[in-house]
Amino acid sequence: MKKLNIGMIGGGFMGKAHALAYAGMPMFFWPAPAIPHRHTVVDVTEDLAKEAAAKYGFEHYSPDWREVVNNPDIDIIDIVTPNNTHAEIAIAAAKAGKHVISEKPLALGAEEAKTMLDAVRAAGVKHMVAFNYRRTPAVALAKRYMEEGKLGKVLNFRGTYLQDWSADPNSPLSWRFQKKIAGSGALGDIGTHVVDIARYLVGEITDVNAITKTWIPERPVQTGGVDKLGTVKSTGDVPKAAVDVDDEFVSLLKFENGAIGSIEATRNAWGRNNFLTFEVHGEKGSLYFNYERRDELQVCFADDPGDAKGFRTVYTGPAHPYGEGLWPIPALGIGYGETKIIETYDFFKSIIEDTDVSPNFNDGYRVELVAEAILESAEKGVWVNLEKTVAKVN
Repeated sequence: MKKLNIGMIGGGFMGKAHALAYAGMPMFFWPAPAIPHRHTVVDVTEDLAKEAAAKYGFEHYSPDWREVVNNPDIDIIDIVTPNNTHAEIAIAAAKAGKHVISEKPLALGAEEAKTMLDAVRAAGVKHMVAFNYRRTPAVALAKRYMEEGKLGKVLNFRGTYLQDWSADPNSPLSWRFQKKIAGSGALGDIGTHVVDIARYLVGEITDVNAITKTWIPERPVQTGGVDKLGTVKSTGDVPKAAVDVDDEFVSLLKFENGAIGSIEATRNAWGRNNFLTFEVHGEKGSLYFNYERRDELQVCFADDPGDAKGFRTVYTGPAHPYGEGLWPIPALGIGYGETKIIETYDFFKSIIEDTDVSPNFNDGYRVELVAEAILESAEKGVWVNLEKTVAKVN
């Protein structure tokens, strides 16, 4: 069986998720398309890189991502670094002939994302953006039901992504609150997941009308480079600095197929841990999904018997998308790690079979167009058409 050597750039929180997926993918999907070999991991210092290699099972380590990108033994470059570094690494990797998977959001903005897309296309390498929530079997099942016409014509999409890890003003000013590094706040960090699911299920978004808010205008300056996602609070007399990204956004949507909708996201909603939800209404039925109950898809169809009208629960299992590789009993329970394993399986399959995979850098670019239009709409207080955003980029 073919082996693919991975160079993972970044050894933090998301590095753990990706390394787990590389270890677990052949166990779930056997025979695997190829065996993931954790070849080299990169972090900002040699000591951190060495520690990441020990934790995540990589054979080698390095503090120099360029060295790894140019290593002829490496087949795949996996980018799990802050947003402002994605473009440089991805473009260099493509030029070196490496397949590339990047964490989301793909870039700081649409223009940068388009440059990355052009680079991977020119190089002829496989490319993927890690919008892993669409790999949740219940989300893939929703897509299947919609493709089978069970909802009929889609009328409305409502999506939310609410967390609370930054609701405390003492959560420090990590890179996620700095525009020069993150590009945007809740919009780029978690809102892009909702944009991706909206596009995946309903289709292209054509127009947006949005509001953004920064509820906590300054935060304690973080000491050290480790991003703890609000789990470590600053205490005492710690200097503060300005937050220059959104804490929250709400946006109305128009879709190319005539549907309408809304999306919103914040990391400041007390009590909401990882509340990613969507509801889709069609002429013949509705679907509802809540990631905190990720084994379940709520369904209601117009032709259901009158004495059974209302949402009912489908528990995903072996009969549903990716069921052949997951657990043998419905509702036994899958976690965040399994969505990353499925993501890895699909990416490796695309490399070995030479097929296109989605979400890819084109999807990442289209999501950046939506995000950019949302920010422009919020700033100007008007509807923004995405074709005008495309024209600016091109």
